[in-house]
Amino acid sequence: MSVNRLLKELMRAVIMGSLLYFGFLAYYYFTDQPRFDRIVANGLREYYEQIIFFIILYIANMFWISYYIKKHNSDIYTLKRISIAILGNIVMTFLGIILARVIILVGFHGMLIEEFIANEALKYYLQPIVIALIISFAFYAIWYYKYRQENKVKEQKIIAGTASAKFDALKNQLDPHFLFNSLNVLTSLIEEDPHQAQKFTTSLSKVYRYVLEQKNKDLVSVDEELQFARTYVRLLKMRFEDSIVFDIPEASSHPEAKIIPLSLQLLLENAVKHNVVTSEKPLHIRVFEKDGMLQVSNNLQEKQVVKKSSGVGLTNIRQRYGILTDRNVQIHKTASDFSVMLPMLTKQVSKVETQKGYIEDKRYEKAKERVEQIKGFYGNLTSYCIVIPILAVININTTSFPWAIFPALGWGFGVTVHGLEAFGYNPLYGKKWEERKMREFMEDENF
Repeated sequence: MSVNRLLKELMRAVIMGSLLYFGFLAYYYFTDQPRFDRIVANGLREYYEQIIFFIILYIANMFWISYYIKKHNSDIYTLKRISIAILGNIVMTFLGIILARVIILVGFHGMLIEEFIANEALKYYLQPIVIALIISFAFYAIWYYKYRQENKVKEQKIIAGTASAKFDALKNQLDPHFLFNSLNVLTSLIEEDPHQAQKFTTSLSKVYRYVLEQKNKDLVSVDEELQFARTYVRLLKMRFEDSIVFDIPEASSHPEAKIIPLSLQLLLENAVKHNVVTSEKPLHIRVFEKDGMLQVSNNLQEKQVVKKSSGVGLTNIRQRYGILTDRNVQIHKTASDFSVMLPMLTKQVSKVETQKGYIEDKRYEKAKERVEQIKGFYGNLTSYCIVIPILAVININTTSFPWAIFPALGWGFGVTVHGLEAFGYNPLYGKKWEERKMREFMEDENF
């Protein structure tokens, strides 16, 4: 256990011990007036003895719990290991009670060790052990809940990371696929028309620039894709001239709509690749919107080839849509027509966790944690403002000794530290000290 962790746990022990002490004090006030009067008469001595008692029990149990969880992690939640954990808490509590009673009775009150041993009885141990066990059970339950929640987050991160890697692989798959097919077209043009081949090379560079620009995007606007499709169509027309007839709209009726980048290019490319394209049998390709889908249709005049199509293009589009949304790509084939319908996404339901999304999630988690800390501080402050006046009234009505000032100061110090921690202010090092040190370590190449 580090020094910082120890100091933090000591502060928590003081706060929890104070709350427990004054809780019992209030209970005795209503149920056991003589005992209440006896405690009040001793004033400060009773308070610091109870705080010492609680600190020792708290630290002993925290040491055991930290050690056991670090050793077994989530595997402690089996009947055997949770039994050992609870037994360990009982042993540590028992040893802590002995140590606390020795410090208080022998150290503070001057009792002889022989007298201490002779006067020990089981009744001095039962109540502290029960309280320690209740707190330990609560801690194990809270830690298990936190562990399960963290595991769920980790699972989602793994799923998102896997989907992101798969999505990137699918996008990278387009480069060789597109380039290979384009080079095949260029090879044919060089033989048929060198001048057109030169123009094709210039246009190809522009088209490929768009491919490189869009490959890192999950979605692009339908208008962008339509504009690129028209550019790609001009590229195809250089080779096939009037053998292909295109009907592509200038813009989408839904400006905010988005689709998978390069999906139109892949569909246009597939239509040309798998169909006969001649002046006698021209290929008619039509792009239009229908029922929230962008449909690409062509007349079917399949090539009679021995080699079966690899299906890279359509498979790629389907898989990328499958990662990004629950809406499916629809494919319809008849004896005369072939059409593919791409979902136009007006609201992205993305399963891929981009870097920006991850950063936003981390900021949200950090902000949520800070809000919880501030809420805890306000709860602590509210309890302080309610309990201390009650104690002051009890003090005034029972004794002239101003014992209420001690819990007010002790608890008040705890509330102050809690507030500084909640609002991220360190009075010793300054508010930006932690950030500066982290930046310093990050920039240190030898760290």
